[in-house]
Amino acid sequence: MSFKLPNKKNNSKKNNYNKRWYRQLFVILFMPIGMILILFLVYINAPRIPILGFHGIVDMNNPNMGIIQNPIAQRMAYPMQNLEKVLEYLARNNYWFLSTQNLYDYFISRSHDIPEEYFGKKPIMLSFDDSYKTVYTNVIPVLEKLEKKYNQKIKIVLFVNPGTLAKHTHPSTTYLSCEDLRTGFQKGFYDIQSHGQNHKDLTKLAVQDLTEELAQAQTQLRDCMTGLAEEEAIAKHIAYPYGAMNSLVEAYAAKYYQSGYLYNSTILRFRWLKDKYQISRLTVNRDKSPERLIQMATRSFPISNLR
Repeated sequence: MSFKLPNKKNNSKKNNYNKRWYRQLFVILFMPIGMILILFLVYINAPRIPILGFHGIVDMNNPNMGIIQNPIAQRMAYPMQNLEKVLEYLARNNYWFLSTQNLYDYFISRSHDIPEEYFGKKPIMLSFDDSYKTVYTNVIPVLEKLEKKYNQKIKIVLFVNPGTLAKHTHPSTTYLSCEDLRTGFQKGFYDIQSHGQNHKDLTKLAVQDLTEELAQAQTQLRDCMTGLAEEEAIAKHIAYPYGAMNSLVEAYAAKYYQSGYLYNSTILRFRWLKDKYQISRLTVNRDKSPERLIQMATRSFPISNLR
């Protein structure tokens, strides 16, 4: 009886082939997963700026004053007492209260270098929609109190519907007046921007109506602030009513405004921002405790000379 000895050379070739095949299979299967994981880690660790979106501010000692009496407005109104806790935390912990132009110049277009005075601070934006009177009656006293306590000016962004502003001849306890805007601006607290003329869903308007909503809001806000600010400093940015926008709205908004803000309950990761007309904001309502808002704020990143 005869037998063949194993061909070591052939076995070695076969083993080498199998090893190459396994390596190729590993690359095919796991490299894309690895790349996705790396991109995900980069994304979640990207520099972030919380933009908090408030509406009316209700004094819990006088809860029926200044807010429209409907369930949605009531739910969106945030307690003044809770807001003060949040603002005090931010003032005490070295936050930088951004204006819309700060955000655009330093983080979106990156056309300006961040001044050294802001190094080490954490950027945040506080915005208030819908022109409610309580942003004047209930917020200004809190801002003045904290300024005296911490020697820091807290800037807030007002996205205003000029079509709802109270007239001098018809004062309102519900909506801001032009005089309220001018006073808050003169005190250094308000950054005044557009929320459309009459708070209409821009995605549902014909082109002519859309253009009027965008253009009239800008014109009237700038008229209101005549003599206090350069025209370009007012209503240069817009927050879409209801957070509703589409490609048509964006195209026409770009004719009048430098950037646009959404309501999508997402934190802004500015290095990943692909469209300056889709800036993310975090929705605030009375269900969110001060501790929850502070937690949102802590997700900001400290400014350094490396951006």
